[in-house]
Amino acid sequence: MAFDGLVVQALARELNEKLAGARLDKIYQPEPDELLLAFHGPAGVFKVTLSANASIPRIALAEETKENPMVAPMFCMLLRKHLTSAHLLAVRQPALERLLAFDLETRNELGDRVCKSLVIEIMGRHSNIILVDENNRVADSIKRIDFSVSSKRQILPGLPYELPPAQDKANPLDCSLENFVHILTQKAGGTSCDRAILSTFQGISPLIAREIVFCAFGETDMPRENMSYGQILDLATTMHRMFAEIKEGNFAPCYLTDSQTDKLTEFSALPIRQYGTGANVHFEDSMGILISRFYKERDKKEQMIRKSAHLTKLVANHIERCAKKITVQKAELSDTEKMEEWRQYGELITANIYQIEKGASSVRVQNYFDDSLPMVVIPLDDTLSPAANAQRYYKKYNKAKTAAEMLQKQIELAQEELNYLDSVEEALQRADSSLVLTQIGDELAQQGYIRRPKEAKRKKEAPSAPTTLKTSDGFTLFVGKNNRQNDLLTCKMAQNKDLWFHAKNIPGSHVVMRFEPDRPFTNEAITQAASLAAFFSKGADSDKVPVDYTEIKNVKKPAGAKPGFVIYTTNQTAYVTPQNIQ
Repeated sequence: MAFDGLVVQALARELNEKLAGARLDKIYQPEPDELLLAFHGPAGVFKVTLSANASIPRIALAEETKENPMVAPMFCMLLRKHLTSAHLLAVRQPALERLLAFDLETRNELGDRVCKSLVIEIMGRHSNIILVDENNRVADSIKRIDFSVSSKRQILPGLPYELPPAQDKANPLDCSLENFVHILTQKAGGTSCDRAILSTFQGISPLIAREIVFCAFGETDMPRENMSYGQILDLATTMHRMFAEIKEGNFAPCYLTDSQTDKLTEFSALPIRQYGTGANVHFEDSMGILISRFYKERDKKEQMIRKSAHLTKLVANHIERCAKKITVQKAELSDTEKMEEWRQYGELITANIYQIEKGASSVRVQNYFDDSLPMVVIPLDDTLSPAANAQRYYKKYNKAKTAAEMLQKQIELAQEELNYLDSVEEALQRADSSLVLTQIGDELAQQGYIRRPKEAKRKKEAPSAPTTLKTSDGFTLFVGKNNRQNDLLTCKMAQNKDLWFHAKNIPGSHVVMRFEPDRPFTNEAITQAASLAAFFSKGADSDKVPVDYTEIKNVKKPAGAKPGFVIYTTNQTAYVTPQNIQ
């Protein structure tokens, strides 16, 4: 993710506009490394999140409030003492550093007006939030940094506050066209243009460096060596034009999603075109709100992964066990393939019993089961009589026949179980709420995969309903996100003339398109519904997925079938590219 100097610049401009003249009303510390500041001013009430989390440090405009601890941490108490009711003077970003300073006017112990700063440094695992007093000394920080942590820069109460060590890079906001040309010609290093930009100019992320190269040359893989003066001039002109827009405050906050999986990938303060059709670009009016929503969605998905980890592992173990059982059973079934040969041997021995001598180890007879009547040699047990040898082959045949019938049934049951477990695994990957995970857990308990301790009756939760969407031409679609929702949708909600969709022969969601009287289904609507069924299936990463569809009246659930399992007839098949409907 590109939380670079340009994103911080966009945030600084936005916060200065929205928080001008605002008063800092409330300060919270919901996490050990996170603050929530509530400002009230002429433009309204705004909540600002400052996070020094090592993996996701950020500055954002909060839309929701987290639950706070019963007792405020010491750093939060200190901030409340020094900054509550302070007025915001400005939000500063030194050069293009990944750092913001909230300059606040407040009063000291003597009642004099003084300026104190709350500084947030976005530097990965070195991120920090620091209160700097009117004498430019550290009052305290959310993370104290002593000599044992860093020998170059300590952040401790009483020490002078110093900016992070400056890198030997040029500030592109201060460069003229001639400066860009000179720097790119004389100082830029690296084997490719984007690496040269990255190593030479301040505040630029790899994403933006590649975007600059793409805007200049129409590709991102441009070698640095042997560039002509004309190419350097094109690159310099592109950078000069881009940063002139930035100096004017012309930002275009956006986030990117993978065009196939709809997964969040990047965000930026500038429009990103380098991925072409490989990514969808979504624009927002607010950089601060965009960041808040981006991390909220990412945190939500990571939280779902953590919450579903034990269920995912349980299902994966059962899938592995079931697959091994099928392999063993198929191997045993292959051992019964000679049963017909054993029956024939018994028949041939009986038919030729008069010419077989007792104690013979084999007999050569004509095989009348073959139209060409070849001669066949039948092995015999020389300790048994000819009649006993015939009975021995009949017993082997009967035993193999019984085993084959049982094994065939067991393989079918095991395959049915494996298909069911695959569908649960797919549903776990799609789970987007704790309620959905609870439903999947209850389903697994009902199927005997989880033992639930005997306890008081659980509070009944509202059932999680299938998702409702619309096609581009207005038809209503319903999507089941797990087996319970699939059963509810297909067996109870859907009506006879509705169209039912499902990815062919792979686990996935049931999708139903509602029938509307006097309005036939359009090809466009059918394609979108099929694409949606492919998107919510195990084939979501494929280019083309076969999707079966038919009217609901042709879909049946067999008695005693596992959740989500149905059979259907008179279907058609569409080959579509998986795609979600926004």
